[in-house]
Amino acid sequence: MRAPIIFNRLKKLAPRFLGAVFLVSLISACERKEGQREWTAAATPTKASTLDGLAIAESGPEAEAPKEKTPAAGSLRFMAYNVENWLTMDRYVAKKNLKSAPKPDSEKAAVIALIARHTPDIIGFCEIGTENDLAEIQEKLKAAGLRLPHSHYTGGADATRHLGFLSRFPISATAKPAVVDYELKGKPYAINRGILDATVNANGKSYRFIGVHLKSKRETDDGDQAAMRLNEARLLRLHLDAIFTADADVRLIVYGDLNDTRATPAIKVVTGKYNSPTYLTAIPVKDTAQTAWTHYWALNDIYSRIDYVMVSRAMKPDVDFRSSKIIDDADWNGGSDHRPILAIFR
Repeated sequence: MRAPIIFNRLKKLAPRFLGAVFLVSLISACERKEGQREWTAAATPTKASTLDGLAIAESGPEAEAPKEKTPAAGSLRFMAYNVENWLTMDRYVAKKNLKSAPKPDSEKAAVIALIARHTPDIIGFCEIGTENDLAEIQEKLKAAGLRLPHSHYTGGADATRHLGFLSRFPISATAKPAVVDYELKGKPYAINRGILDATVNANGKSYRFIGVHLKSKRETDDGDQAAMRLNEARLLRLHLDAIFTADADVRLIVYGDLNDTRATPAIKVVTGKYNSPTYLTAIPVKDTAQTAWTHYWALNDIYSRIDYVMVSRAMKPDVDFRSSKIIDDADWNGGSDHRPILAIFR
């Protein structure tokens, strides 16, 4: 007798009960969706700030880093890297002045770790001391699992800083520029760090690498730094023109620390005239934040694009523009004040 009464009462209450359940579910779902929108917005905030005229994207800590693109099989990975004084010199380390000290072990380890992570087939170095210093890098990379058995080393008037070159592939030829001297205001000068010229045959193709490290922006008592750099750029261009004269279709890669920014006289001299068959294209590399600076000058708090990898017209079709980049690993400044460039060639 009691059961039918309870059943009839439930029938009357059911619509209101089900409506309440539906309303709670709807509100809960809306709250979840709204929460998802807020999380997405908070996870990827991006704003632009400027440092010395460069736009720098600032991403939140939860922003997902872009995935590195894997180059095609048979490609050539080339790194251009100023390793900041891998040599013996007077230094200021840990608030102490040290005489004739090598590059600190912690900085060496940071350089080796960065290089090993990105597995280049060939590396062009700036600011190497002696041949033994280059051999030390070679051995440390080998210990880290990166074997680059072939090397080339050269320099100029600077007895301290030189250019180094390591390769997984044999070096088939090297060359020296015919002219290395210039005159400035009646005073003779020679190119400071020289010009490195090495040809490598890899994956059935020939690559001719030209490495340089032009005069720094630091003023000296010897002469105007900008004029000195411009004259060194002219000596480099003279060597490049001689190469093009001998082989108009040369597969040429010019790289290094040019110590000047785009549209300056020195860089224009190196790249040449745009419509000329000897024009060099600077690969427009960027980092994961889409900024293009390669050097931080702490003394003046300046971020600049002064490192380059340039290619001849015959070489340009083989550039993997999507994969080539400025390396901006979190610990990039542990070993150098420069961020290396990784250029990928098909």
